[in-house]
Formats: sequence, structure tokens, C-alpha cells
Amino acid sequence: MNQEKGCEKQAMIRKTVKITDPMGLHLRPAGKLCEEAVRFQSRITLEYSREGALCTANAKSVLGILAACIGRGETIAVCCDGPDEEEAAREILKLFDEMEQSC
Repeated sequence: MNQEKGCEKQAMIRKTVKITDPMGLHLRPAGKLCEEAVRFQSRITLEYSREGALCTANAKSVLGILAACIGRGETIAVCCDGPDEEEAAREILKLFDEMEQSC
């Protein structure tokens, strides 16, 4: 779990997502998210809050996602920064929509 300033840089894309899976971001959705994220050159992070602190997890790391312990009902930010950030954000958000539909 990294405590950083998060996705404050102006040029990056930042979109919020509410986690609806009853088990949160457990191994299966974390694996799908990581598999999708590694396709892109952009840096893709998940921004979330823990005990009032802003934290980030690398979306290209299954262990990083799992260590974040993101549960049902939490709202997170998906931050994409890099040469293919628009496509990355679009595809990651599409994946979250698909995962929501399967719950």
C-alpha cells in the first residue's frame, strides 16, 4: 500500500468507479484488471482511501491490488498517465462495467 499524493497531475485521466462485487476486488477481478492493465504503456493506478490517507495501488500488479483490500461499496479512482492513457482508461472502465454486470 503506497501513500502518495495520488492522481493530482493535470495531464492524466482520472475516473471514479464504485465497487459492486459482494467480495470486492478479490483474486479473479484483480487478475482480470491486471491482465488488461499490462496491455498498455501508461501508468495505471487505483487510488483509494484508508483511515483518512490517500493510497494508491499499481493496477499492473495483482498483489498490489489485493493488498489494497478494496471492498464492496468503496469508490476508487482509476488513474491513467501515459501515451495511451485515453484508450487505457476506456478499456479499464469497460472492464469494471463488465464485472459489475456479472455480479
